[in-house]
Amino acid sequence: MPELPEVEALAEFLRERAVGHAVLGVDVVAFQALKTVDPPVSALGGVEVTGVARHGKFLDVDCDGLHFITHLARGGWLRWRDDLSGAKPVRPGKGPLAVRVRLSPDEDGRAPGFELTEAGTQKRLAVYVVRDPAEVPGIAGLGPDPLAESFTPEVLAGILGGSRTQIKGLLRDQKVIAGIGNAYSDEVLHVAKMSPFKIAATLTAEQVAGLHEAIVTTLRDAVGRARGLAAKDLKAEKKSGLRVHGRTGEKCDVCGDTIREVSFADSSLQYCPTCQTGGKPLADRRLSKLLK
Repeated sequence: MPELPEVEALAEFLRERAVGHAVLGVDVVAFQALKTVDPPVSALGGVEVTGVARHGKFLDVDCDGLHFITHLARGGWLRWRDDLSGAKPVRPGKGPLAVRVRLSPDEDGRAPGFELTEAGTQKRLAVYVVRDPAEVPGIAGLGPDPLAESFTPEVLAGILGGSRTQIKGLLRDQKVIAGIGNAYSDEVLHVAKMSPFKIAATLTAEQVAGLHEAIVTTLRDAVGRARGLAAKDLKAEKKSGLRVHGRTGEKCDVCGDTIREVSFADSSLQYCPTCQTGGKPLADRRLSKLLK
């Protein structure tokens, strides 16, 4: 699933390539992906792309006041095409293509654009055309952006105070902090040397400061690694930069212990026992239930 660093990199990528082009048309292949009807997608035709922004994990293409916004969900991705002039007309079907956005030609005559695709059977990719990003419910309810200057240790302390939620779940909650998902919450907690099952309200002032530093540095480092890469290369960069997430059974680069995995909510998490839990493996509660 694309998270804050990848979506930020996609936003920068589109700023360099799409801004200044007019939208020739938007072809919706997966009709369930389109979540709005007013304005219609046809309203984007002929309108110039004037900016690209990110709201948490939402990508916002500003077309002179009309906003084409997408959330790529778990299996979605954006593919840039240097030339769509010869592309075959899209037809609804079972393939991964969900939406195609065609842009006006470059000086060399090539008509670029981008496609939104979604792998897997669970189709959750969402597209909105709105006049104000706040009209998108997921954006209106977002928590603070962790890369904003206003996201201070004091703000984080206020978020954590009194919460009986496990810190792993809290970091993934978009209404609490925007943009962090399953992968980067694992990475943040590894950097902070903190158990994913630790209760948020039990953190000391020192631990809150350390967690804040881990959030900011982890995300900024990931954005820095992704900056300047082509959209097609971002997935590989994300995977190569992760130190614990998705690396079950491998050695921790920090201490050499074996990275372990436990189930969490609707997915799984990875962690290092030596770095994060005092050397004690966490109980896999879902597996324990199955064994009863």
